[in-house]
Amino acid sequence: MCSGLLTWTVSFKQLDILAQCNQTSCQSEEGFHMSHDQYLKGDLSLTITDVDYTKRTWYTCACNGKDICDVSLQIEAWNSSVQINPGEPLVLDLLISESVELIYNSTGAAASSSGQICTVAGHSLKCEPEYTQRVSLISTVELRGTAPSDSGVYSIRDIKNEEIIQTYTVTVEEVQPRPNQSSTVTVLTVLLALTGAGLVAAVLVIVQLRKKIPEL
Repeated sequence: MCSGLLTWTVSFKQLDILAQCNQTSCQSEEGFHMSHDQYLKGDLSLTITDVDYTKRTWYTCACNGKDICDVSLQIEAWNSSVQINPGEPLVLDLLISESVELIYNSTGAAASSSGQICTVAGHSLKCEPEYTQRVSLISTVELRGTAPSDSGVYSIRDIKNEEIIQTYTVTVEEVQPRPNQSSTVTVLTVLLALTGAGLVAAVLVIVQLRKKIPEL
């Protein structure tokens, strides 16, 4: 229970109050919420209503200026599988605007090609020499001129928090087109027609043979 002023803040910015409650009411910043009814019952929980990677940090709950607890918000990495044809660009989304690094781990035998290939800081992109002409940055990271040797796992790592936030399992190979259903039906129809014609021909041959056999 907290009979006085309860506050939730980012741990290293305790002057910036995200939500607060007292015996009369609760107030919250946009994206955060506390229930006054629950507060009166002793539930001092803070709800983050729209979680994204920018919300990952430590939060401090305090009653009358005295810390009650510190809570760390962590978010699981976002995983995706991508298959593209050779020559098509590989587009990697960036979920945060903070500094990140792009790490590549080859699934082939070329282990020497694994490791950090680019870093992104705001609108600045810096890549290893062999990727400089192939990688561009708009709102996403784009790798051009892909080949089967580019297949592998691409990880985007938040440098500040030392945390992988995105992984792309990429396969670069020719995507085989699915059989056209109408073409398949046409082929089957032709085969059935030819089979039917064969049966008719066989019947005609049998009839002709019977006509040639003299009656006993």
